[in-house]
Amino acid sequence: MPDEIDANSCFLTIHSGAGGTEANDWAGMLYRMYLRWSEKHGFSVESVDFLEAEGGLKSATIRVNGPYAYGRLKCETGVHRLVRISPFDANSRRHTSFASVYAFPVLDDSIEVEIKPDDLRVDTYRSSGAGGQHVNKTDSAVRFTHIPTGIVAACQSERSQTMNRALAMSMLKARLYEHYKQEQEKEKEKFAAEKKDISWSNQIRNYVFQPYTLVKDARTKVETGNIQAVMDGGIDVFIEAFLKMQTLQ
Repeated sequence: MPDEIDANSCFLTIHSGAGGTEANDWAGMLYRMYLRWSEKHGFSVESVDFLEAEGGLKSATIRVNGPYAYGRLKCETGVHRLVRISPFDANSRRHTSFASVYAFPVLDDSIEVEIKPDDLRVDTYRSSGAGGQHVNKTDSAVRFTHIPTGIVAACQSERSQTMNRALAMSMLKARLYEHYKQEQEKEKEKFAAEKKDISWSNQIRNYVFQPYTLVKDARTKVETGNIQAVMDGGIDVFIEAFLKMQTLQ
């Protein structure tokens, strides 16, 4: 997990696909699976959003708090396909259901604006413009340039350089705050764009309960017949295989 953001906590959203009660039940089963997985790793879980539906849930979002929660759970983003004899079918026919899972990192919204002295260029100059005798004849105006971002903040409204410096610094911090906030929004949009790529036709994992038991990852080809262990949160074999595959690409 080389990306810095992999170390973050994680939001995990589960949506049931088409199929009514059967699909809602499958989404609920996946919800339970991720709760069990989180418990096994000692992660705390907060319910952010939960929309119940007949037989299970329509959608749910949980926040999984722990180191590298996102780095692990990002492997789960995609469509999960279930094949089983439906407990809701009086004729005991085999049904196929789908649910989508989307993992995205928890981004820290509290931005502390830290300005390193080496990143700051300070210029002083004489105030200009109207003012007649009240225009200061000394270099009281102040301009700050934040070199890494190119953001400039200047103030010449006060008679004192000290006051101009304080106001300019206040403006610079405010502009930097907005700059970093926009950078965060770009990151969120990037992850949202990944979410849009999910379609029902490209499942990442298949879960077969009948006529045999098998869970197989479509990306890594890793499989296991112990489906009950998987539904109890035993998904690390798939996560680790996916992470190893990524390092080899």
